[in-house]
Amino acid sequence: MEYKVVPFPVVISREDNSDKVAKQMQSLIDQNTNGGWEFISMDNVQTYVAGSNGCFGMGAQPGYMTVHNVLVFRARQ
Repeated sequence: MEYKVVPFPVVISREDNSDKVAKQMQSLIDQNTNGGWEFISMDNVQTYVAGSNGCFGMGAQPGYMTVHNVLVFRARQ
């Protein structure tokens, strides 16, 4: 069984609503299903972004957690 995971960065403005998010997701799903993939699920991947020491400690940035949305597809049989 072959799988593919595709990032789904949601991009909206303050004036947009969930309809725009749904349309972006539908477009990404359509692109991949037309390419022979079956949509399985949407998941979140939590990652830790390491901090930096800066130059001689100046401008040091702490690490932080971030979450990325991904869509999971399976190759059609």
